[in-house]
Amino acid sequence: MSFTEVDELIRGDHSALNADDNCIFLREYKANAGYEGETNSLIWNLKKKPSERYVKQGYEYKARSIRRASGELRAALSADWLDVGTLVPIPGSKAVGHPDYDDRMVQVCNGIRPNLDVRSLVVQTKSTEASHTAGDGQRLSVEQLIEVYQLDESLADPPPKSIGIFDDVLTVGRHYRAMHTILSRRFPGVPIAGIFIARTIHPNPFDSADFPSL
Repeated sequence: MSFTEVDELIRGDHSALNADDNCIFLREYKANAGYEGETNSLIWNLKKKPSERYVKQGYEYKARSIRRASGELRAALSADWLDVGTLVPIPGSKAVGHPDYDDRMVQVCNGIRPNLDVRSLVVQTKSTEASHTAGDGQRLSVEQLIEVYQLDESLADPPPKSIGIFDDVLTVGRHYRAMHTILSRRFPGVPIAGIFIARTIHPNPFDSADFPSL
């Protein structure tokens, strides 16, 4: 499995991205398809809520999915980049202290290999509705995300040489854009890329439709 770059042919699927944003992904996640397929199962298991650990069956699949994601990233990411780069996980939708606060992206990054420079440079100060469960009117804009994000200055030194903003799924790209804005202001001139397990695709509903014979 290798990375695919978000280029001009598919950038329109992720409308918050700028033309010069450098983003890569390993898999494709089907919107509105639940657990259908290997990638969707992986992502939904990653997103299992911590508050459901003891009340719902199948929570053990979350840890397995974290290990699997780490392994796939270990095989696909450049070892030379990992030697010098800083992985910055996008924070989850719940602030520290919330029952569903989830550091799964930090766990995935830390599992890639020992002694990586993994820093939660940006934290979420207020809990919000998760994007994958929120309705269209509830999803935060880039500007609203910047308002609830805060840079952790205690982790800013030494300055990163190259930053990889990491998340599980690239959908519209709002979270990545908000993170990029904050990090580029604090570390001007430092190259920044987006690293994703998957990007969201919206399959054509007519592809599987049964049409009457003519």
